[in-house]
Amino acid sequence: MEKDMQYGSDYKFIPATSIGSGVGIQVLPDIYTYTIQIVNFIAIGEPNSSDYVIVDAGMPGSAEEIIEVCSDRFGKDSRPKAILLTHGHFDHVGAIIELIEHWNVPVYAHELEIPFLTGQKSYPEPDPTVEGGMVAKMSPLFPNEPIQLGSHVEKLPADGTVPHLPDFRWIHTPGHAPGHVSFFREKDRALIVGDAFVTVKQESLYKVMTQEQEISGPPRYLTTDWQASKKSVETLAELKPVVAITGHGLPMTGQYLEESLSRLVRDFDNIAVPDYGRYIDKNIH
Repeated sequence: MEKDMQYGSDYKFIPATSIGSGVGIQVLPDIYTYTIQIVNFIAIGEPNSSDYVIVDAGMPGSAEEIIEVCSDRFGKDSRPKAILLTHGHFDHVGAIIELIEHWNVPVYAHELEIPFLTGQKSYPEPDPTVEGGMVAKMSPLFPNEPIQLGSHVEKLPADGTVPHLPDFRWIHTPGHAPGHVSFFREKDRALIVGDAFVTVKQESLYKVMTQEQEISGPPRYLTTDWQASKKSVETLAELKPVVAITGHGLPMTGQYLEESLSRLVRDFDNIAVPDYGRYIDKNIH
């Protein structure tokens, strides 16, 4: 591993999975989502094209699987133009260093995520006391130390454009992480959400394992700013997406997405915000 890149000392394989693990879904002709254990990474680009990017980088230890998925979809020895990060939590950057080494491609993230990706700052500790279920109780196992990508990570352009994806723009959607971003394409109203909201109750081990679909706020055990998170969901709902691909859970489309997102905005405090936990602002309820 290059000396200028390293994971935090707490990085390790996390033994959590779902029935969706290893399953890929072609959501649109050029958007493919693939589940690794409990999290999705997304490939954007026409099949067998050399012009594609990936969004997020899976769980720790998943590099070989990600490379194989991309080889199958885009051709042997193909490589993306870039890796885009919705944010830097461990389950979205788990294979990032191996992928950079294998493909030699740049990584882009919001400037507020850069400290967590360049060894400067740890994320707040996951909250096992938060209301929600067994995954929340397991969360002290989850890595939160910064990783070090050195010069391999760059800031997303300040004007909202997305490198190598001219039809997309990035939108700052903080709350779950300070520099969390989502990606939106106006022409078909495709939204790549990250963890701004998800389509599975991520705190519940049963629902994670079965991938039972329901709209939910961001994963509770790693969300530290619920006021910002609520505003981010409102911002995304105003886009009126036709399809939403989330970091956790199955893609959601059409009228079901519209109704679910409206309900999440209307009832965010009850659906998303836990009743208790160390990051709960008592003023939000």
